[in-house]
Amino acid sequence: MYSSSSVPCASYSRFSILTILANKIALVTGSSKGIGAGIALELAKSGADVCVNYCGSPTSAREIVNQIHSLGRRAIAIQADVSQRDQVERMVDTCEQELGQIDILVTNAIASVRNTLLETKFEDLQRTLEIGVYGVFHVCQIVARRMVERKALGSIIHISSPHAHFPYKGAIDYNTTKAACHHLVLSMANELMWHKIRVNILEPGWTDTPGERRWYSDELLESFGNRMPLGRMGFPEDLGKAAVFLASDAASYITGSVLKVDGGLYIEGSPSLTAESQDK
Repeated sequence: MYSSSSVPCASYSRFSILTILANKIALVTGSSKGIGAGIALELAKSGADVCVNYCGSPTSAREIVNQIHSLGRRAIAIQADVSQRDQVERMVDTCEQELGQIDILVTNAIASVRNTLLETKFEDLQRTLEIGVYGVFHVCQIVARRMVERKALGSIIHISSPHAHFPYKGAIDYNTTKAACHHLVLSMANELMWHKIRVNILEPGWTDTPGERRWYSDELLESFGNRMPLGRMGFPEDLGKAAVFLASDAASYITGSVLKVDGGLYIEGSPSLTAESQDK
């Protein structure tokens, strides 16, 4: 399962905006919707050209590509299952051939069933780990090797979750995957910083995405947002703006860090704050 699709970009000689990520090339995995899409769009707004990775239907990915083109930036959509190393290799090759060498990598792709220990099928746990741990390893290793080879000052950003710390009920696969990947990424940071490649983690709180709407009703999400310390849930663009900061020269002395973009969820005490929702 691998394909590349690109909508011709209008000549952007019309655009003269100088931005903090001008002429940078970014690859964002799982970026056809939700947090990944929000990050891809904010990177483009800040001047980056973006490779939009997706695994399912191309419709949403093409829409994000079109939106990026409307900002005057180049973009392509590439279908690749990040758990399959050969597909990741081809995705990175295509990105470099069509856009250029990758400066910014954001690992966002994830899948989960979210069930209890007693009900979770091993195959479901295995699939979540394949995408959320092995997939992150594949993409980061392949891209990092190329960054090191050309002595690039690259930036790698991983999208984590409060599930890396809190053992929420009914999410055995997701909890386990996010906890494992959290340590994997920090281990990468400890090695890659010696090559001047910065690796950081973005940790969203409860964010209004299509994925969350699979599990919770509009009424419950609105209720939870009203109870948040800042009075609302997060939005994908909140994570996008934070990713722009971490990818920029403004964060040139930041690596191995975890930036929480959660509206106070963590310090308020995430399990108690969301206890009502876990029982729904």
